Amino acid sequence: MPFTLATWNINSVRLRAPLVERLLREAAPDVLCLQECKSPFEKIPHDRFRALGYRWMLGRGQKSYNGVAILSRLPIEEVSALDHAGLGHARHIAGRLENGVVIHNFYVPAGGDVPDREVNLKFGQKLDYLTDMRDAFRAEPPRRSILVGDLNVAPREDDVWSHRQLLRVVSHTPVEVAHLGEAQEAGAWVDVTRAHIPEGRLYSWWSYRAPDWRAADKGRRLDHLWATPDIAGAAHSSRVLKDVRGWEQPSDHVPVLATFEV
Repeated sequence: MPFTLATWNINSVRLRAPLVERLLREAAPDVLCLQECKSPFEKIPHDRFRALGYRWMLGRGQKSYNGVAILSRLPIEEVSALDHAGLGHARHIAGRLENGVVIHNFYVPAGGDVPDREVNLKFGQKLDYLTDMRDAFRAEPPRRSILVGDLNVAPREDDVWSHRQLLRVVSHTPVEVAHLGEAQEAGAWVDVTRAHIPEGRLYSWWSYRAPDWRAADKGRRLDHLWATPDIAGAAHSSRVLKDVRGWEQPSDHVPVLATFEV
């Protein structure tokens, strides 16, 4: 059963519900995973998305921040909602499609501004969250699974606009890259996006602070789409919808997509 999956940090699903609707109409993914919904789950505008054919919706929400959701045109049932690092945050939801594929939707903590856990609690929480992800994958190796989300780490040198200038900036520091790499290795996850787009600079986030984000193009690839080796080879057509960053009242992130023939 082929299906297309998209992941998008929407930065307030209620504020940007019209953008979600536009993506659902124009890109028509079968499954859309959202992060940073900034809404209690019951207040997400389900009816607006259901009217476009997305009858199934899973999620966890919080007022004003965090929050994850999965919208699907395909039947999907919830299998877990993990609280890594014991933060009490809405940062994970997982569902299983009828073909047995499990989709994990993660929103990893951003980590604050200072890359030092001794002086920045949020940075320590981020590292602990990634460590718990690693340990969970080691304890129960995933099978027939896809992992998507805003992982808040740009791991490769060409995942940022300047490797040298961002080495001490949260999201690209060596310690964060190492922690993400350990979590990826623990689950034997394949970076599907980079498997299909192996060379060149590739970004999914551009700061609101840039007066002309497109001209400056100082982006980072913070949003990821991974799969376990048993289904990674069934993926194709990976793409990053850069133009979405130019929509009216956009999120600072853009959708990342891939199609799976499973």
